Amino acid sequence: MTTTPAPNRTTNTTTTGTGTPTDASTGTAPAAGVAPTPTTNTTGTNTAGTATGTGTGTAGSGTAAGTAPGSGSSTATGTATGSGTATDTGTSTSTTGGASASGTGAAASGTGATTTAPRTPHRTTSTATAAAITAAITVAATAGTTAGTEHATAPHPTGDLAVRHLKVAVIGAGISGLGTAIGLLKAGIDDFLVFERATDLGGTWRDNTYPGCACDVQAHLYSYSFARNPDWKSTFATQAEVHAYLKDCATRHGVDPHLRYDHELLDATWNDTHHHWDIRTKHGRYTAQALITGTGYLSDPAIPNIPGLDTFTGTVFHSSRWNHDHDLTGRNVAVIGTGASAIQFVPAIQPDVNRLDLYQRTPPWVAAKPDKPNTPRHTWMLRHLPGYQRFRRTFNKHGREIVAFFMSRPSRTTGMKNMAAGHLKKSVTDPALRARLTPDYTVGCKRLLFSNTWYPAIQQPNVDIVSDTITRIGPTHITTTDGTTRHIDTIILATGFTATDRPVAHLIHGRNGHTLADTWNRDGMTAHRGTTIHGFPNLFMLLGPNTTLGHSSQTVMIEAQITYILAALKTLHTHHLTTLDVHPHAQTTYNNTLQNRLKNTVWNTGGCTSWYTDTKGNNPSIWPTYTWRFHHQTRTFDLTNYQTTTHTNHTPNP
Repeated sequence: MTTTPAPNRTTNTTTTGTGTPTDASTGTAPAAGVAPTPTTNTTGTNTAGTATGTGTGTAGSGTAAGTAPGSGSSTATGTATGSGTATDTGTSTSTTGGASASGTGAAASGTGATTTAPRTPHRTTSTATAAAITAAITVAATAGTTAGTEHATAPHPTGDLAVRHLKVAVIGAGISGLGTAIGLLKAGIDDFLVFERATDLGGTWRDNTYPGCACDVQAHLYSYSFARNPDWKSTFATQAEVHAYLKDCATRHGVDPHLRYDHELLDATWNDTHHHWDIRTKHGRYTAQALITGTGYLSDPAIPNIPGLDTFTGTVFHSSRWNHDHDLTGRNVAVIGTGASAIQFVPAIQPDVNRLDLYQRTPPWVAAKPDKPNTPRHTWMLRHLPGYQRFRRTFNKHGREIVAFFMSRPSRTTGMKNMAAGHLKKSVTDPALRARLTPDYTVGCKRLLFSNTWYPAIQQPNVDIVSDTITRIGPTHITTTDGTTRHIDTIILATGFTATDRPVAHLIHGRNGHTLADTWNRDGMTAHRGTTIHGFPNLFMLLGPNTTLGHSSQTVMIEAQITYILAALKTLHTHHLTTLDVHPHAQTTYNNTLQNRLKNTVWNTGGCTSWYTDTKGNNPSIWPTYTWRFHHQTRTFDLTNYQTTTHTNHTPNP
């Protein structure tokens, strides 16, 4: 099924003539297949020559002139032979107030038909660099590829010559964006593109290539419910496995032709006159009826504000932008942070480095990881026993829901604390060291981590655990509050991500012209159903506010949101609507309910400072209860909570 672009809203439009100008420039009549730009009170005429001869006749020239936004004109000349259709290979230029185009293709017999010149696939090589200053690390965050890895991009141009209108634009090709694309295709919607800033898909599973990177949720639950995989090698999948799985899903479900790599979003602005999103990417401009963001909250690294970091002359990089060209063998390495990433890569690099200084602000709660290889018998059952994969995934899903019950009150976490404390006691026999590694907050306040190798690695002779605060970083050293200076040549930042300050929010402008970031800074980071935000019509955010899980798999939340978004798009179509904008009262009521649920949970009262909370102490991240409740809320679209407009009515309906 091919979905046509949104209707062009025009008034008193008159055209005469029998031909169509073959102009592919913004601001004039577009080339075939490109949605026209909305116009008002527009008149124009066009004429076309007639082919002569039989089979090899020559088409006459055609001209067109008319008034369009910006007041431009266009001309097209060319020669057609045979069937009367020529390939358009013209070039176009545009200036303020007008546009012009010329090309070698013109239609015979005044039909005005053109075809697009063949597009040549291209290959690019992208290297994720790691620099010794904070700014360079931030720039490297947009590369999103493994150092030295070559990726073949899907056949597409570096930018459309005209503004192309889409039914749906999706930002990001990670788990959220790919799942949405698959859902759109299953719903019969193929008029969409997925814009990805990197040169490969995969999101966080493309970016995080550090040694030992793996998932801490069972692979059967972390994968899509509609694309179960019987070939996981163990209980918990590695980064390479998850990345390969996502690439396979994109190919098997037909998403590849819709992907636009190296198309970083530069700006998305709501056009309240024409009721669409004006989108500007690194390589082109587009409009879309609906905009869906799938950028997640683990996409941009958080760089600590430590005095002197920019003066360090050695090598520094963030764990999510691992510098594979930098050999750590024999190095004196400082690791700043002891979160989920450090738990995995420190045991992997510890045997190779000369010395490893581990800067620990607060120790994490760490439990044993029940990871074991899948036996041939188990793999055979997954492949051939009907319903077995579904059973395993459902079993894992409901098992994780029990954890949500424990975390709803700190007093219920005793069993979890005893489990983690028992693992610590068994792994660390030195009472003094064990005391330094025992957290002073309730288990679950920060995400409970799982590892069988963390405690053995940090007890090795070449590892020093530093609990004193860093006061300054120099060209070759780090100084702490106790006055100790440690000389190093490499710094690895395991400092997490900008989860409560989403970079994409600074690029999206709503109905009043303000960015989403400005709106959240003023009113708090909130959304309705974690998906829609008042003042930003037809914007749908995957993994938006309060959709983060501290107990289960994010794919469960993502799939629930996709169901909700697809229902919203269906509502737009069936009710002939142009906009959906959540009512502010509905959004406020929804978020008040969430915050009331969060009040007594371990995430708010567990005695820690985590990335779940913002600088004001609010928790705009965590979903505070069972995932089945979120699924229940999003299984149908609640139209009564939205203000709407139609094609003939540009005034929002209450």
